[in-house]
Amino acid sequence: MSAIAGIYNCNNEPIHIEHINGMMESLQHYPADDIQVWRKENIFLGCHAQWITPESIGEQQPYYDYERKIVITADSIIDNRDELFDRLQIEPSRRKTMSDSQLILLAYHKWGEESPKHLIGDFAFMLWDENKQRLFGARDFSGTRTLYYYHNQQKFSFSTVIKPLLSLPFIEKRINEQWMAEYLAINGMFETIEPFSTVYKNIEQLPPAHTISINNGRISLSKYVSVTAGETLKLKSNSEYEEAFRDVFRTAVTARTRTNRKVGAHLSGGLDSGSVVSFAAKSLHTQSKRLHTFSYVPVDDFQDWTPKYRMADERPYIQSTVQHVGNITDTYLDFGGKSPLSEVDDWLDTYEMPYKFFENSFWLKGVYEKAHEEGVGLLLNGARGNWTISWGPALDYQAMLLKRLNVIRFYRELHRYSKNVGVKKSRVMSVVGRKAFPFLHKTKSIEPDEQETFINPDLAKRTAVFEKLKEHGVDLPLSTIPNAYEERKKHFKSVTFWSTNGAVATKLSLRFNLWNRDPTNDLRVIRFTLSVPEEQFVQNGLDRSLVRRATENYLPDKVRLNQKVRGIQGSDGVHRMTPNWHMFIDEIDRLMADQVMSGFINVDVINNARIKVQEAPPPEYVFDPEFKMLMRSLIVYRFIKNFT
Repeated sequence: MSAIAGIYNCNNEPIHIEHINGMMESLQHYPADDIQVWRKENIFLGCHAQWITPESIGEQQPYYDYERKIVITADSIIDNRDELFDRLQIEPSRRKTMSDSQLILLAYHKWGEESPKHLIGDFAFMLWDENKQRLFGARDFSGTRTLYYYHNQQKFSFSTVIKPLLSLPFIEKRINEQWMAEYLAINGMFETIEPFSTVYKNIEQLPPAHTISINNGRISLSKYVSVTAGETLKLKSNSEYEEAFRDVFRTAVTARTRTNRKVGAHLSGGLDSGSVVSFAAKSLHTQSKRLHTFSYVPVDDFQDWTPKYRMADERPYIQSTVQHVGNITDTYLDFGGKSPLSEVDDWLDTYEMPYKFFENSFWLKGVYEKAHEEGVGLLLNGARGNWTISWGPALDYQAMLLKRLNVIRFYRELHRYSKNVGVKKSRVMSVVGRKAFPFLHKTKSIEPDEQETFINPDLAKRTAVFEKLKEHGVDLPLSTIPNAYEERKKHFKSVTFWSTNGAVATKLSLRFNLWNRDPTNDLRVIRFTLSVPEEQFVQNGLDRSLVRRATENYLPDKVRLNQKVRGIQGSDGVHRMTPNWHMFIDEIDRLMADQVMSGFINVDVINNARIKVQEAPPPEYVFDPEFKMLMRSLIVYRFIKNFT
């Protein structure tokens, strides 16, 4: 609920007041309900507060505990407050008004550096322990809130965002060449495989699920939690699994509606956001509050080019959910006049680094903006749902049954799935066969340095970026169809994949004074879904079976049982750019002629892509790899030109 900042002079040199002022003035870019600082000799902590929860109103932060001689500044919403109150033996009279930062401080006093293990919620915090002369901090397990820092032998500085660090005269503003090489070389949506790095050479970030401790000028980082499958949950029937799912999910959703303002939610036509909205609307009804939903829709003159199993306009499914659930005020936003191109400078200013999610950039920011105008304090979503509540890959499950020679069950699942989705069994079988026996379907793999990439070959060689990617098994050409179960393990094992979502959520929330909250990312929900047997997730030809069964009466069958059509958001991106296509091409020409940019990109590859789209292309070009190269090059060009 806050932007935090601080400086610790490890050599005991007093903090310069102009350094404090510079950092806090940089945070004035964001709205605030209160601004406070705490300063003592060689340490300063600051907080640029936004009051989102009832306990945060009028909160003293940084908060100094005179009895324990600990001071904390925190950007946090803690969701397991009742559990912590009991374990910390907090008097009932203090619980209603106790802030989350105080709760974290008390947890640290009891458990020390193990304290983050006991916290469930979204948080990044730093605290100064006077008795131990230790600066200690942590970032939540999925990196929902950001924490950047700079250090040398004498100084340690930190901030929720990068700008305050760049205000300090002892931090040089230099591009991190390795970060930029990975951004350009990785085809996926994350920027780098290095969870510590940023686009700036001298500024790092605390990775998700890590703590940081500074003692006598020595810095140590430690991973405090790993999200892995534990003991398999064994219940007696489908109905017991469904009720267990509803219990844990209801707890996660209800915890994320704690605000003194309105509660909003992203709503698409799918299962994940629909499930979040359904449980939230019911919870809010008991509080005599309505849920406000915000849904992106294409502009009116857009003609849907997507295949029949996709839909660009999800309104029929969204409206079905709204009508079935009730207690919802729904809003549909087409963001006319906005496009991936029109939002680049604004996004670079907000995100502080080059970004990759340009297809969704105009509506993602637009939803926050509209929610802010409506007085929303919390904006719910179901972004992690594909890996948690709606897990259940039917084809991979069938492949697993086939490999285990469980022929009867395999054939039953194949038959019913084929019937449900309206696809011939032979077509389904061809995919399942390749998944089950990939060694029979191998194709020649292309080495990364043989691909046509848009990174400058000299930069790639100098940074050994392709070797590094290969070492980490990232973004390499595949000779087989990816295995969903292996991808899921990788998703939860590597903290690399989590940071982008956290950076987007943190920086948009600060800008628009509201918090993005995802119940499908609740640690209790994740641990529950990882413990559920696989046969609960795929049953009777029904993928995502557990959430479909558990939301009976919560969601309309049109949404709950839909296996034939899925939404594809951002499909009108190129269509939106068409009126200004000549401006786009002109800028591509300028960036190809720019000497600095030529050191980062492969100009020949970019030029080949540009020639193919001299005139405005068809709207389906929005997901073309060459368009992706052109847009990402333009984003890097604008960043270097305007923000370095």
